[in-house]
Amino acid sequence: MSNIDSVLIIGGSGFLGLHLIQQFFDINPKPDIHIFDVRDLPEKLSKQFTFNVDNIKFHKGDLTSPNDMENAINESKANVVVHCASPMHGQNPDIYDIVNVKGTRNVIDMCKKCGVNILVYTSSAGVIFNGQDVHNADETWPIPEVPMDAYNETKAIAEEMVLKANDPDSGFYTVALRPAGIFGPGDRQLVPGLRQVAKLGQSKFQIGDNNNLFDWTYAGNVADAHVLAAQKLLNPETRTAVSGETFFITNDTPTYFWALARTVWKADGHIDKRVIVLKRPVAICAGYLSEWVSKMLGKEPGLTPFRVKIVCAYRYHNIAKAKKLLGYTPRVGIEEGINKTLAWMDEGL
Repeated sequence: MSNIDSVLIIGGSGFLGLHLIQQFFDINPKPDIHIFDVRDLPEKLSKQFTFNVDNIKFHKGDLTSPNDMENAINESKANVVVHCASPMHGQNPDIYDIVNVKGTRNVIDMCKKCGVNILVYTSSAGVIFNGQDVHNADETWPIPEVPMDAYNETKAIAEEMVLKANDPDSGFYTVALRPAGIFGPGDRQLVPGLRQVAKLGQSKFQIGDNNNLFDWTYAGNVADAHVLAAQKLLNPETRTAVSGETFFITNDTPTYFWALARTVWKADGHIDKRVIVLKRPVAICAGYLSEWVSKMLGKEPGLTPFRVKIVCAYRYHNIAKAKKLLGYTPRVGIEEGINKTLAWMDEGL
């Protein structure tokens, strides 16, 4: 049987967590849905989310606390745990170690202690990225010895722990999903940031020649993949092929990096007649200069060499494995996803 009786979503109050709640809410038969987080669910939810908040059971606690985690798992009686909690990009490296490494270690230990059968972990496509181009990468690509940043370094460590914890002999099955470039309703970074760029009159500037293909992924599609992974792990006929595995999750439509930004700006009625292109080498030099000036002024730099490398790199992935073994197909396209995101933002939420 592949029925999910009860699911505990760790990080359920966050951006991806809201989409996970929705997708688990929509399956039939509907499971009991529990979330574990340090913060409550947002008071206001957009029409993009149609789940009934009254049916969601909330457990507040510290991800790194064995007692908090054990209590939440036992109270939820979950046979599936989804761990999507993670700090946003740009935080202090210590925070990533605490949440992504120590927190994940605690989740694994408490799942085993409490007899949970299934653990689905939200990793990141960035675990294989170190600043070099990524062309049509599949799951055989190695994790680089020198990581790009603390976020992806700790994600890779956590992913490895989750996969090593997979233990069919004891009935504990794990999987790690690697989404790329997530956006959608609930997003507080990508699309809101692009709107802010246009408001500041900076959309006419382009870093790089925009010949690099990039993967963006609608959050609802990522959530779909989590549900599918849980169902496959619960099914004795499919779990062997899925357990202990990693899967890239994308919209399967690589686009030129600036295409998403210009689609957002166009939807807002903002079209630049002239684009000023800053070539990669020049942009990197400008990034170093920006870092130096910002350090002198005690401010956060707007442009950094790190950001330039991300914007200019090819980063697209092959999701054949997810299609074949999980039955994953992205249901919401990029443009539709952007429209949903903008509609959510326009509600003032």
